Parts: sequence; C-alpha cells; structure tokens
Amino acid sequence: MTIKIYKPTTPSRRGMTGYGFEEITKDTPERSLIVFRKAHAGRNNGGRVTVRHQGGGERQYIRLVDYKRNKLNIPARVAAIEYDPNRTARLALLVYADGEKRYVVAPLGLKVDDSIISGPSADIRPGNSLPISNIPVGTMVHNIELKEGKGGQLVRSAGTSAQLLAKEGDYAQIRMPSGEVRLVLQRCYATIGQVGNSDHSNIKLGKAGRKRHMGIRPTVRGTAMSPRDHPHGGGEGRQPTGMPGPKSPWGKPTRGYKTRRNKVSNKYIVRRRNAGNR
Repeated sequence: MTIKIYKPTTPSRRGMTGYGFEEITKDTPERSLIVFRKAHAGRNNGGRVTVRHQGGGERQYIRLVDYKRNKLNIPARVAAIEYDPNRTARLALLVYADGEKRYVVAPLGLKVDDSIISGPSADIRPGNSLPISNIPVGTMVHNIELKEGKGGQLVRSAGTSAQLLAKEGDYAQIRMPSGEVRLVLQRCYATIGQVGNSDHSNIKLGKAGRKRHMGIRPTVRGTAMSPRDHPHGGGEGRQPTGMPGPKSPWGKPTRGYKTRRNKVSNKYIVRRRNAGNR
C-alpha cells in the first residue's frame, strides 16, 4: 500500500496523508453481507452518555465478517478486496465452491483470484485457517481463537501478527503484538499470515474534521476546566495536577496503578507485556 501525500494548499493539508487504495478492487459492499448500524452517540437506552467523545460521523454499514472460518475443506476464491469503514484492516470477499459468499480479514499479500481454504489439512499459506496444533512453530498468525469454535478474537487490526513460539500438552505459547506471551488451546483455529494494510499507522489525519467524520467528538483537557468540572481544573494560570497523581473527571486515579481486573485468565499468561505492572 502506498501513502498519498497532499499538496499544502491549506494549513490542514500540510502534512496530511491518506490511503492510496490501489489494493481495493470493489467500491460497493456485498448487499447480502451488510446490516444497518444505528448511531447511539455513546448513549445507553436511558439517553445518558455512558461513553464520552462519541457522536456524529459518516453513516456506515456493518460488514458481517466470518471470524469462525468454519466452512471446512471447501476452497474459496478471493473475488475482491474491499474497504471497511469500521476497521483498520481490509476485507476479502470470498466465493466458496458451493456459491456462498463471506467476508474475512484480508492478510498481507492476498490478491484477487487467490484460493484459500480452512481445515486441518490446509497448506501453510496466507489466508488459510488451521488448528494451532497443525501450524509449525515460528509461523506468524492472526485472527486467533481463545475458545474453540467461538471465532477469532485476537490479532485482527491492520498490520498486526502474532508468532507461535512453542507447543506443550494441550496448549501452545503465542507471542502477541504487545509482547505478551499467552497460552492458547491447540484445538483453536488461527489464520496464517500478517493482517494487511500495514501502513495504516503512518497515516496523518491532518485536521479535526477527519476525526469528526469517524464519529469521534472533541476531548477537552481537564486543566482547561473549572474545579467543579474536573479535579485538574481551576487555579491562576496553568498548574501541575497537584494532588497525588492525575485523576479522571470523577476523581479516580488514571495512571500508575493496576488496571487489570480479570484474574481468571492470569493462569494463561506466561509473560506480561509489562512485567513490572502485575
């Protein structure tokens, strides 16, 4: 993928970059694989804001992506590579031998008319999905299941990949993009290769309007507020956060303390991404 650079015709254009889209081969989504997305603007069923900084944005349809890859031993042809506004990765439209169509997350190097398959006997090629027990140690994988048959939950963002490090007993050790080493059942499925659109992290939005198009509303700094609105507010001029450490708008500590609450999965983590913060 190439990155498009704009001429600095305005201050917002200076330094702005965008996608080249040369890998996209189909402009409109498959009608049978989209559903309408209702905008909630971060509000719950009572109308109260439960997630801040959300609202507006371009109207989008949700693409129904096949994370399970449970159509086993049936070859599929890549009919198109498509853009998805709801994710950083690209989607590949598959047409199976029996005529069924499905979307999958497009790995790096997958092209139109390539053939991919899912099953225990599949080849080690980008886009093929296999049980982890059948994947050689050292292989880069993505779309990894945590529970057998539930579908891939890990490593689905643009440019990411995990590495299979070792196998022992019923479990395999996989190094995640964060550096965390985690145990995953060898019966779970994973897809070979790295997720495509690897230059996504190099895109510079350039102006606030592009954030608004994405449905992201402005964030006001706590130091710019009054004391009644935020713990960081008030004072004559700028002040250090004061107090013992930075706080959230509701007075809770926001940095330097443990945020992990899920003790159930601790036994599956061989090495934390941040070994000093357990």
